[in-house]
Amino acid sequence: MDTSFDARARLASVRGFVFDLDGTLVLGDARHQGLRVLPGALELTRHLADRGIPFVVLTNGTVRPPHEYVVKLRDAGLPLSDNSVLTPASVAAEYFVRRRIRRVMALGTEGVRQPLEAAGIEIVPPTGRQEADAVFVGWFREFGMEHVEAACHAVENGAKLFVASLVPYFAGAHGKMLSTSRVIAAAVTSVTGRRAHVLGKPSPDALRIASRHLGVDPAHIAVVGDDPALEVLMAKRAGALGIAVSSGVGNAAEFAELPPEQQPDLAVHDVSELFRIYTAAEPVAG
Repeated sequence: MDTSFDARARLASVRGFVFDLDGTLVLGDARHQGLRVLPGALELTRHLADRGIPFVVLTNGTVRPPHEYVVKLRDAGLPLSDNSVLTPASVAAEYFVRRRIRRVMALGTEGVRQPLEAAGIEIVPPTGRQEADAVFVGWFREFGMEHVEAACHAVENGAKLFVASLVPYFAGAHGKMLSTSRVIAAAVTSVTGRRAHVLGKPSPDALRIASRHLGVDPAHIAVVGDDPALEVLMAKRAGALGIAVSSGVGNAAEFAELPPEQQPDLAVHDVSELFRIYTAAEPVAG
């Protein structure tokens, strides 16, 4: 593990946390029905809650709306407030509203559509030759050629292409699971030649919105995650503290092989180890 003095000192002064979900706090099954809480997740989140230190869960998952993640994670014992889960769809909703993007073709399940609808955005179904201001792609195992074709038509006719995530895999209880948003976005990009703008991790848009929800500047936030291509990279770009765990997609060797500018500030085996380091480093109330 990496426990340099500078990293420990920064950890002790952190005013808010952004946690990844799958592979960091929990592992889900292939159909996202069951959750197994990973070691240390309950202890650390309860410790933060007891001390009034804000934290959010920022997942790249769009299987369900944020409030359903909250309920499921509360049932698993995590002390979450009503608005403490952010997904790429909820990030997209804020992003689109700020930029006055009003009609969005949504490729995904209720977890993709519901946050957009709640923000007052008109949802265009991914069928036929409909036009839209934007196309947003999330988790969608049930997609077919008609959906890809509709998205290609909309993008070729001026819609901007957005995607929840472009990583190939995410962590599941039985190993790596294929990311459908990358598969669909790759097809649309291949046909149209238009690049997809990521609104989940490691997008700076995602961290900016998480920072607003916390009410904490990124310089005073710790970002904790398991994917060498996501959380630490996002943190480093924004000047936040990047903490890598090896309980999900990435292992210690993969994090160690990253370029110097992408190296985690702190690398631990899991959140249980992070909890021990954090409680040893934090100031003692006097």
